[in-house]
Amino acid sequence: MGEKLSRLWFTAPAEKQSLDQGQTVNEIPISEIEPNPFQPRKIFAPEQLAELSESIKNYGLLQPVLVRRINGRYQLISGERRLRASMLAGLEKIPAIVRELSDREAAEMALVENLSREDLNYFEEAEGYLRLIKDFSLTQEEIAKRMGKSQPTIANKLRLLTLAPNVRFAIDPAKITERHARSLLKLKDPEQQLAVLEKIYKDGLNVRQTDKYIEQLLLLEEELKKKNRHLRMNKAFRDMKIFINTINSAIEEIRLAGLNAEMKEQEYDEYVEVVITLPKKVS
Repeated sequence: MGEKLSRLWFTAPAEKQSLDQGQTVNEIPISEIEPNPFQPRKIFAPEQLAELSESIKNYGLLQPVLVRRINGRYQLISGERRLRASMLAGLEKIPAIVRELSDREAAEMALVENLSREDLNYFEEAEGYLRLIKDFSLTQEEIAKRMGKSQPTIANKLRLLTLAPNVRFAIDPAKITERHARSLLKLKDPEQQLAVLEKIYKDGLNVRQTDKYIEQLLLLEEELKKKNRHLRMNKAFRDMKIFINTINSAIEEIRLAGLNAEMKEQEYDEYVEVVITLPKKVS
C-alpha cells in the first residue's frame, strides 16, 4: 500500500497529463466530489486553509487529489485539505486522479494515506488506527508495518482512546502533548483526570512535572487505602472479640443449666476457629 501511495504525489498543473501506469490527471467539477467517510482528520486549521487557498489562487493546485467513481459522481480518497482550499479559492474544477477502487480498497487507502500525514493530532491518528482494526481486521503489527512505525507506538496511540469521552473532549492537542495525555491514563477516575488536566492548563505543567504530580496523588491514595484497611481490620478485630465474648457468656449459661459445655478457640492468620462441645446427657 505504501508503494502505491508513493506514486500518487507529483506536480501536475496540466489539464490532462500522462502518468506512470497509464494514470491521468483530469479536471473534474468540485460540485461532483463527495467527501470521504474514512477521513480521520476532524479539524482543519482555518489559517492553514487560507494560506493554501492563496497559494492556489497564485500558482494553481500543484498536487492533484485522488478520487474514485461512485454512483455517477466522485468520492474523495485523499486531498480533502486541498479540496477545501480550492473551494475557498473559488475554483469550480480541480485536477484529480481517478482510480478504480472497491469500497474496501478506497477506505483502506484513504485511511492509510491520511494517517501518513504529519498534521493529524494524536486522537485523530488513534481513531484512524482503530478503524483499520475494526473495519479491516488489521492487527497492530500489520498497521505498524504499513505505517513504518513500531508496534508499541501504535499501541500507545490506541491507549489514548481509553480516556473517558469527557476527558478527551477537554484535551486540546494543540496545547496538551500526547505524553501529557498518556500520563493521565495512570489515574483511573475520570474526575481525577479532569482535575489534573485543569492543573496542567492552569499552572503550565510540563510532562515531567505532570508525572511527578500524578505520582504524589497515587502515593497519597495508597496511604489512604492502607489507613482505611487498618481501620477496617481494627473494627473487625473488635467485632470478633465481642462475638467471642458473647459465645463465652452463652457457654456459662449452658453450664449453669447443668450441661458440661466446652469451648475451644484457635486463631489462624485469616480466621478464628471456635469449637463448642455439648454432651448429649445432663451430668
